[in-house]
Amino acid sequence: MERPYRVVVAKPGLDGHDRGAKVVARSLRDAGFEVIYTGLHQMPEQIVQAVIQEDADALGLSLLSGAHLTLVPKITESLREEGLGDVLVVVGGIIPEKDIPALKEAGVSEVFTPGSPLPNIAAWLEQELDQREIRSRSK
Repeated sequence: MERPYRVVVAKPGLDGHDRGAKVVARSLRDAGFEVIYTGLHQMPEQIVQAVIQEDADALGLSLLSGAHLTLVPKITESLREEGLGDVLVVVGGIIPEKDIPALKEAGVSEVFTPGSPLPNIAAWLEQELDQREIRSRSK
């Protein structure tokens, strides 16, 4: 990591459980990322605005409510509309295996389900963002 990457961690929708999101946010911070946690009950528009305001490199969405196939595509589409299609989007939470391909088709780079080791999440994110930095410099 050449510079601290900025990651917005958000809880879209009405899901009121944020312990996992806070644990991941703290783990990423401890791994050297700058982390902005938006809090509970965020609407897709609020999340996109946070990504814009924070000039985020990545967005982590935590969903436990079952609304991932509705909320995540709204967020990724809004990011593209705002010219932020290059922001790396990851999803974590209770995501059925059968829904992962649809999320990736919507623009999600990776899905981390319960039990994903925290060091693996940080290492994956750093590697992906490093690769994006290298690609953007070579253009």
